[in-house]
Amino acid sequence: MTDNTQQAAASGPNSETPELPTQYAPAEVEGPLYERWVERGYFEADAKSDKKPYTIVIPPPNVTGSLHLGHAFQHTLMDALTRRKRMQGYEALWLPGMDHAGIATQNKVEQQLAEEGKSRQDLGREAFVERVWQWKEEYGGRILGQMRRLGDGVDWSRERFTMDEGLSRAVQTIFKKLYDDGLIYRAERIINWCPRCLTAISDIEVEHEDRDGELVSIRYGDGENSIVVATTRAETMLGDTAVAVHPDDERYRHLVGTEIDLPLTDRRIPVVADEHVDPEFGTGAVKVTPAHDPNDFEIGRRHNLPSLTIMDERARITVHGPFQDMDRLEARDAVVGALRSQGRIVAEKRPYVHAVGHCSRCRTIVEPRLSLQWWVNVDPLAQAAGDAVRDGRVKIHPQEMSGRYFQWVDNMHDWCISRQLWWGHRIPVWYGPDGETVCVGPDEQPPAGEGWTQDTDVLDTWFSSGLWPFSTLGWPDRTADLEKFYPTDVLLTGHDIIFFWVARMMMFGLYAMDGQAPFHTIALTGLVRDERGKKMSKSFGNVVDPLDWMDKYGSDALRFTLARGANPGTDVPIGEDWVQGARNFTNKIWNATRFALMNGATVEGELPAPEEMSATDRWILSRLNATVAETDALYDDYQFAKLSDALFHFAWDEVFDWYVELSKTTFLAGGRPAEVSRRVLGEVLDKLLRLLHPVVPFVTETLWTTLTGRESVVVADWPADSGFRDAVAEKEIAAVQSLVTEVRRFRADQGLQPGQKVPARLDLGSTGLEAHEAAVRQLLRLQPEGEAFTATATLPVAGATVALDLSGTIDVDAERKRLAKDLAAAEKEKAQATAKLGNEAFLAKAPEPVVAKIRTRLEAAEADIARITAQLSSLPQG
Repeated sequence: MTDNTQQAAASGPNSETPELPTQYAPAEVEGPLYERWVERGYFEADAKSDKKPYTIVIPPPNVTGSLHLGHAFQHTLMDALTRRKRMQGYEALWLPGMDHAGIATQNKVEQQLAEEGKSRQDLGREAFVERVWQWKEEYGGRILGQMRRLGDGVDWSRERFTMDEGLSRAVQTIFKKLYDDGLIYRAERIINWCPRCLTAISDIEVEHEDRDGELVSIRYGDGENSIVVATTRAETMLGDTAVAVHPDDERYRHLVGTEIDLPLTDRRIPVVADEHVDPEFGTGAVKVTPAHDPNDFEIGRRHNLPSLTIMDERARITVHGPFQDMDRLEARDAVVGALRSQGRIVAEKRPYVHAVGHCSRCRTIVEPRLSLQWWVNVDPLAQAAGDAVRDGRVKIHPQEMSGRYFQWVDNMHDWCISRQLWWGHRIPVWYGPDGETVCVGPDEQPPAGEGWTQDTDVLDTWFSSGLWPFSTLGWPDRTADLEKFYPTDVLLTGHDIIFFWVARMMMFGLYAMDGQAPFHTIALTGLVRDERGKKMSKSFGNVVDPLDWMDKYGSDALRFTLARGANPGTDVPIGEDWVQGARNFTNKIWNATRFALMNGATVEGELPAPEEMSATDRWILSRLNATVAETDALYDDYQFAKLSDALFHFAWDEVFDWYVELSKTTFLAGGRPAEVSRRVLGEVLDKLLRLLHPVVPFVTETLWTTLTGRESVVVADWPADSGFRDAVAEKEIAAVQSLVTEVRRFRADQGLQPGQKVPARLDLGSTGLEAHEAAVRQLLRLQPEGEAFTATATLPVAGATVALDLSGTIDVDAERKRLAKDLAAAEKEKAQATAKLGNEAFLAKAPEPVVAKIRTRLEAAEADIARITAQLSSLPQG
C-alpha cells in the first residue's frame, strides 16, 4: 500500500467493516472452501426443480489417469460455463464420472501381476476381473481428487463409471437394439492388431509416424513371364495369393489370367486385373496379401482369392519352415536375405521413409490382420449424425471446424467394436452347441444347457462412452434426470477427439433417443502446448504437472491463465511466467478489495442517484455495465480468452488503476461525496467479483462474502446490465486519463522518479476538469506552486495547461543535448522513409508488406519529431 492509500484507509470507517489478511494464501483457502461448497450442496442439481436446465457432461477421464494440463484447461472452461449458468438461475448440472479404459487398465493390472511372476491366464478370467476391480478401488480415480483441487463444481452425487451397474445395463440394451435392427454383425475383416496388447484396435487408436524402412523390389516368376513388385513388408509375401495389375496396362496384358511362381514357396499364384492398381506407381504391379492388408483384402474379395494368415497374435511367423516362429521384423530381414541369395531382389532403397502405424497406448507397431470381429454398420448412424449438424439441430463452434466433423462422419468405415480383452463390457452374445447365436438383453436370461458359451470378447471402450450423455442420466429407463437434463446443452472438448468420442455420441444419441441429438452445441477447443507452441511430450521434456503450478501459485492463477488463452479451436501455449502473472492479478484483486473494505466500501442500501455522484462514479458505473454486457456476449460465443481479457483490463486498468486512485482524494476529504463513492466502489466490486467468479472461484468467494456478508458467490445472482451509460462522464474521465498519462510520460522522459514531487500550476481552463484537480495532483505527485515557483516547463494537454517547476530536478543543458540528438535521429529516419516512398521505381517493385512497413516507420518518426519538439520547447530557456 502507498502512503496515500494508508492515509485514505486511516480516515475511512474501517472499525465496522470486516478485515482481510494482508496477503492472500491460496493453499490455506482453497481446500476448505471447496469442501464447504460440496457440503452445502451447491453443485447438486434438482430434477424436480422448475428452473430451466443447463447440462454439461464431463468427458470421462480414464480411471487410470491423473490431471494433466489438457484436463485442467477443459475443466476450467466447463466449470466457468456451469457456474455462470447456476448464477443466472438455471438448474445447472455438470455430471462427473470415469471411463473404465479397457486396454489401459488391463495393462496396469497385468504389469502388477508380472511383478509377482504371474499372468492373467494364471488367474483365469473371473479372478482377473475381480483383481482389476480391486485395483480400481485402491488406485483408480486419483484424478477425481485432483478435480476438487482445481475447483470443479460437479455434482458428485451423480458420479458415474462406465462399468457401474446402470451404465452396463445401458450398454447391453443398445447392443441388443442395434443387433436386432441389423446394425451389429460379426464378420472377418482386416483390423488393426496390436501384438503387445493382443487385441484389435480402431483406426483412430492408431498413430502414424514416419520411420526409416526399406523398399525392396522382388521379381516373381522368370523371363518374359516375370513381374517385379515392391514392398516395405517383405515377410508378408509368404501370404501372397495373387499379383494385381491394372486392366489397361499393356505391359502385363499377356499375363492376366496366368499363374506365376511365388518365390520361397511351392505355390503358384494368379495374375489378376484390378482397377485399384495405379499403373503409374512403381512397376505398375502389386503383390496381394488379403489376410494382412486392407486394400489387398478388398482385391481378394473381388477376385475370390484365398486369405492366408501367416502370423499369430504376437506377430510371429506361422508358416514356411525356415521362417517359422520368427518375429515379423526378424523374418523381414531373413526373407530379404533368402530372396537376395536367389537373385530375386532387383532393387533396394534404404532408408525409405514411410508412415508406420503404432498403437496409441503402447507404441507397438500395429499389424493389419484378418480377424473375426464384431462390427457396427455405421452408414445410417453416420448419416443421421451429419444431418443433425447440417440442418442446424446441433451447432459446431467455431463454425469453421465443421469441415473436420463432416470429413469424418461422411467417410466413416464400419466400426470394429470387439476387443480381445477381459476387462470391459463382455459382448452379450451366446453360441449354442449346434451353431446357434443368441443376443441377450439386460432383462433376458441367457440360454442355459450344455454347450452354450458366451462370446469371450469385450466391447471397445468408446462403445460405452458413446452412450455417456444419456446413460449417465438413467437410460434406458425414463428417469426424472433424463427428462430434465437431456439433451445436454454443450459438449466442450478438444478437436482431437471429434473422431474418437464426439461422432460416437452423436450416432448413439440420435439412434437411442428418438432423433434427439445429445447436445445443442459442440464447442471445440485447441490443445495445450508449451510457451513456444510445442506439443507437450515426455520425450521433449516439456510436460508440466498442473498440480505443481497450483501448489505454487494457487488454482485460480492456473485457471485464469488457461481461460485467457482459450480462443475457440486454437491451441493454447502456456508458460510458468503467465501463471505467475495471473497470480499477480489475484493478488491485485485481493489488495484492491482490502483497500476498499478499509475505506468503508459497502453494498448496503440503494445506489445513490446519478445526480449525487461525481463524474468518476458515473464513469465507472457506465464502464461496469458495458463490461457486463460484453462479458455476456463473449460467454454466449464461447470466447473465453476475450472475456477473460476484458475482465482483466476492466479490473486492473479501470477499477484499480483509475477509479480507486481517483477516489482516494474523495475518501480523504470525507463527507457525502465519500459516502457516495464508498457505495459505488462496493457496487463495482460486488459485480466485478461475481463476473470473475466462474473463472477464479476461490479468491472471489473469499472476497465477495467478506465484502457483502452474504452466504456464497456460488449461489449469488449473475450481474445484470442495468442499462446505465454516461457518455459525458466517460468523455470527461478520458480527458483526465489523457492529461495524467501525458504528464507522466513527460516526467519519465525527464528522468523523474515516479514518486518524486514537483511544484506545478494547473490551468484547467474551461475543460470541465476542475473537480479533478486534487486527484490529478495526487496521481502526478504535483505540489502546490509556492511563492518561489518558476514555470520551467509548460505542457498543453487535453485543453489544459500544466506548468512545472523543474529547477533543481534535472540538468537542463544535458537534457536539451539528449533531446536534440533524439530529434536528429528521428528526422533522419523520416528523411529516409520519405525518400523511399517518393521513389516510383522502388514502389513498383517492392512487396506491399515492405511498403506498409516503411509507411509505419514514417508515421512513427513524425510522431517522435512532434513529441521531442514539444519537450524541447517546454524546457527552461538558458
